[in-house]
Amino acid sequence: MKQNNISMTTSVIIILLAIGLIAGFSSGMMGIGAGTIIVPLLVYFVGYTQHQAQGTTLLTLLIPVGILGVMNYYKAGHIDVKSSLIIACTFIIGSFFGSKLAISLDQKTLKQIFGAVVIILGLKLLIGK
Repeated sequence: MKQNNISMTTSVIIILLAIGLIAGFSSGMMGIGAGTIIVPLLVYFVGYTQHQAQGTTLLTLLIPVGILGVMNYYKAGHIDVKSSLIIACTFIIGSFFGSKLAISLDQKTLKQIFGAVVIILGLKLLIGK
């Protein structure tokens, strides 16, 4: 397994803790966090490559995936369990093939695709109905 070359200094640990808090808050408040928050912050503030940031973010989400946020939404009656399970089944397949493709792309192309998707989705939210 390839490891990153980021030294775990106190300042890096503090940045990582802040990224976690910001992403967790954003996830609970708006349902976003992984791609739109963690990935860019790891690239720009910690020095990860796009590949390292995406892989690290996937591992971050592997277990917790916002369990406390999910509990709050569930208690308030805002979760469709059936839809979530259907999405989860195909998410697993999509994640496998998406990661295979991402790993095969060069750094610049992957960043451009990532940036374009974030911009398009943001514009859709801003100007869409």
